[in-house]
Amino acid sequence: MLFNSYTFLFVFLPLCLAGFWLASRSAGRAARGWLVFMSIVFYVWWEPVYLLLLAASIAMNYTGARVLARARAASPARSGPVLAALVVANLLLLGYFKYLDFGISIVNLVAGTAMPLHHLVLPLAISFYTLLQIAFLCDIHDGKVVDLDLGNYLLFVTFFPHMIAGPIIHHSEMMPQFRALAGRRPPAAIVARGTYLFSIGLFKKVCLADTLARASDAGFARADTLDITGGWLTALAYTLQLYFDFSGYSDMAIGLAMMFGIVFPLNFDSPYRACDIRDFWRRWHMTLSRFLRDYVYVTLGGNREGALRTYRNLFLTFVVGGIWHGAGWPFVIWGAMHGAALCVHRAWSERGLRLPAPLGWLATFLFVMLALVMFRSPTVDVAVAVYRAMLDVGSFDAGALGAWRIDAAGSPVLGWLNLADRPGLGGGGWPFVAACLALCVFGRNSNTLARNFEPTLARGLACVLLFGLSVVAIETESRFIYFQF
Repeated sequence: MLFNSYTFLFVFLPLCLAGFWLASRSAGRAARGWLVFMSIVFYVWWEPVYLLLLAASIAMNYTGARVLARARAASPARSGPVLAALVVANLLLLGYFKYLDFGISIVNLVAGTAMPLHHLVLPLAISFYTLLQIAFLCDIHDGKVVDLDLGNYLLFVTFFPHMIAGPIIHHSEMMPQFRALAGRRPPAAIVARGTYLFSIGLFKKVCLADTLARASDAGFARADTLDITGGWLTALAYTLQLYFDFSGYSDMAIGLAMMFGIVFPLNFDSPYRACDIRDFWRRWHMTLSRFLRDYVYVTLGGNREGALRTYRNLFLTFVVGGIWHGAGWPFVIWGAMHGAALCVHRAWSERGLRLPAPLGWLATFLFVMLALVMFRSPTVDVAVAVYRAMLDVGSFDAGALGAWRIDAAGSPVLGWLNLADRPGLGGGGWPFVAACLALCVFGRNSNTLARNFEPTLARGLACVLLFGLSVVAIETESRFIYFQF
């Protein structure tokens, strides 16, 4: 989905909301059907051909879910092989589109062959809707799912606010809400809160993340020529860009769902305030952390089989998390870095050791930032070049730090900042990056703002201001980072 036009904001979304409100007068399933239809329109908007793949995935998993439910009802032991077959089928489908070339490259490297790569286009949202349906099947196997209504299942998988990049929802937390859609309209206060949260998320993405992207993209594009100032500012800019990009998307997704009276689980809780790596993962991409814990870590054995296997399971869980993000060695290494850090933290904590909060925060933030250099780099060589620049103490120049700027060409946000730029201030340079970091660490997060929201004139004006600034600042093409996963 591209923000290369105002179609979503001024055509699709108003039409979807108006149709839903009209349909919600009916005591039947019209409101749910309208949301399913508009969600399919939303998906087709990107690439119609992949609707066939989505339909095939839904048909396979829904049919398999009914077979799995019958097998479990007959005998819980019989459902295990059915679940395994369905999970393997989902992973094969995902693997073909996402990991085929990576697998071929590994074979070429190990065997010395030269098999050509296929360069398949990754279908939009395939990682997320595959993950969603695997969790659904596992919950049936565990006896946690009783609602197999087809209409509810279609909405569960396709509901457009979460479909593209999460939050990763559970069937059990959505079904009661979907069943309650018939014959009622969402309370005005919930709709207002959702609009407020959506405006915050849009501002984060368009005005903050997209501005920081100019600095991080430029830095990684010339990794071999960076000095120590450029290396650290590039890494910091991407660390902040990813946060505002994905937390902004999550705010928008949660806000959009609220406009329809649906409440999603939280996905971010100020992760850059974390004082240890375990706390970071309790705050960062919370629904993915929940999935990895419940369906990977616990399945591997969790902490039930002794200390060594607990460390193994913890490490492997985050390697799997890294591979899920992308098909390439940088993602594998990033996952392994976090898995190793969590093992070290566990061993440290079991001995009763703990860093003072300021030192713990600094160590955690620096580790997350250094790991994200690997996460962002297209190849390991690029990451090594950035790391080398960050360690090049001899290249430090205080004047270069003061003169550092983000390319302002064509950026309304940087144009606004540069109106107030004075020598030594650098509104389009490191002070902007520093202000974004301060907002992450010290500012009230969107969860708190939404939780304490009361419709007032001041908040209404703030909502209009954030939305208006964002609309003006939307650039020709503005992709969310997690759309590629």
